This record gives sequence, structure tokens and C-alpha cells, in this order.
Amino acid sequence: MLEHGGNLRDAARFHGRPLEQWIDLSTGINPHWYPVPATAPTAWHRLPEADPALLDAACAYYGAPAMLPVAGTQAAIQALPRLRAPGRVVVAAPSYAEHAHHWGQHGHQLRQVPYTELNDAVDQCDVLVVCNPNNPTGARIAPAQLLAWAEKLAARGGWLVVDEAFGDTEDANSLGAHTGQAGLIVLRSVGKFFGLAGLRLGFVAAHPALLAELAAMLGPWTVSGPAQQVALAALYDTGWQQAMRARLQNEGDRLRRLLASHCIASAGCALFQWWPEQQADDFHRHMAERGIWVRLFRHAARGIRLGLPPDERAWQHLAQALTAWNKENT
Repeated sequence: MLEHGGNLRDAARFHGRPLEQWIDLSTGINPHWYPVPATAPTAWHRLPEADPALLDAACAYYGAPAMLPVAGTQAAIQALPRLRAPGRVVVAAPSYAEHAHHWGQHGHQLRQVPYTELNDAVDQCDVLVVCNPNNPTGARIAPAQLLAWAEKLAARGGWLVVDEAFGDTEDANSLGAHTGQAGLIVLRSVGKFFGLAGLRLGFVAAHPALLAELAAMLGPWTVSGPAQQVALAALYDTGWQQAMRARLQNEGDRLRRLLASHCIASAGCALFQWWPEQQADDFHRHMAERGIWVRLFRHAARGIRLGLPPDERAWQHLAQALTAWNKENT
């Protein structure tokens, strides 16, 4: 199993610090989660039939003509490689490691290609997988470029898979509205922007025929009744969404400025910042010693990803830890 952020219990065991004494900045999940409403008792009792109202809400919120709810986008990431015969697959690198991991497990000829070289790679693959904005670097690809690649791939029966898990604060860049065309697949996550990773809910936008194939592979009752009810409330709560987008943009900019004030040039999106750093292991250890858990990347890209602190106390603690890092390394 691949390593991911959010592994705070591992950190607590390894460093001997109780869970409640940690600040977890390792995931990029919104620390100000949606206030979960009470669910009807039937949500726990009945088999979770797909609620048409949830699909209507998802299509309206994500701007897509058709969608399939899944138990987190991870479920789709694991299933999509099994819907195609083995072929040539390019996964943008670095990006969310589960994409390359699962395409590589099902007989596909896998290549990981840097974002700057993707345009040349499109003509040599049957499937192209990108995260937009990228996780962990925050890099973006213009929608017009992605649509041009999708058209090329679809002309020969190929796919463009776009993981927009961190795209809720950047709706202008979403390809959801174009997913009625064959060969374009967009993944969206409820866990990141709404801060409800424990809900295990995501959506796939694609041509209805492909969604039907995916649904058949995943089987019945893939999304729990409580998850459906909570998501329905969250997707229709436009007031909360608008206020949270503004808040996250402000806090994302605050994090970038805080890092810059400590001589760290970072990039990212509203929910996280990415810092390519050769001393990433030392920085990770420095923060852990102070009860701050950040995400360390050692392989496809070497660096650190930091999510948003949850409260003012955490902001101040992070600032103090960064000051100490600067003193030790300048």
C-alpha cells in the first residue's frame, strides 16, 4: 500500500507524541469542514439506493451533464484501468501516486512524464492521466490545452482522465461541462473542499455509456446512505460554499506569504503549498520534532507539501517552527 498524508497515528507512534499534541498539515484537506447535518434514521437502516436528488445536486454543483457517485475518487482510480484492454498509458509526474500505481498493475504499458513534456507524449499513448490542479505541486494546465488533448485521444478511442480533486476553488478551469463527449473522464472529490474525507464520497463525470460500465464494475450500494444525505446538503449549500471559497483563498495566500517570509518559495493552490527542497527530510524531521506533521515526498519529486493550519494557535506554532528552521539553516 502506498504512503499518503493523514497518517498521523504513524507519526504519533514513531515520535512518541500523543495524537492530540499534533498539528496535521499533511493532507491538503480543508481544516474547516462542512457542518454535517443530522441524518434520517432510515439512512442507517435501508440499503443505500442511489438517490436521484444527489445526482441532480452533483451535476449542478460540478457543471457536468452526467455523473456517477463513488466511494471516494480512489474507487474510480482503482477501477478505471480494468475497463480498458492493456495499452499505452501516460501519467503526469509528479502527481497523486495512486494513478500510476493502479494503471501499472493491470497490464498497461505505463510511462510517467513531466508536465512540461505532456504535449509531446499525447501522440504516443492511449490514455493520459493528469491532476489539475496538480497534487502535490499545484501546477495547472489550461482547459483549452486539455480539451485539445482529449480530442486527439478520443479520435483513436483513447481517454483523457483529469483528476480535479482540488478544483473546487477554481471552477473556471473545470472540464466537467465537456464530459458528455466520449473519452473525457473527470474525477471530483467531496473530501477536499468540504473537509469531509471520512465521508468517502466522490463523483465521476464522463459519457453515460462509460459511467454505466463503471457502475456495473463497482456494483450496488457503493455510497452509504448517511454519505448521500450529508453530501446532498453540502452540494446545495451555496452560501457556505461561497464563504468558504473566499476564506480558503485568503488562507492559501496567507500560507504562501508566511513561507515566503521565511525564505521558502512555494507554489500550490488554495488548500496547500508545495516546496521543492533538497533538504526535505531534514525539514520534515524538524517540523515533526515540534508536533507539526507535513507531507514529505522523496521519489518522483523531492519536496514538502503543507496544508492549511486549522486555527490561529496552529498558525502561530507553524510560524515559530519556520523561524527556528531559518535560524538553523542560514
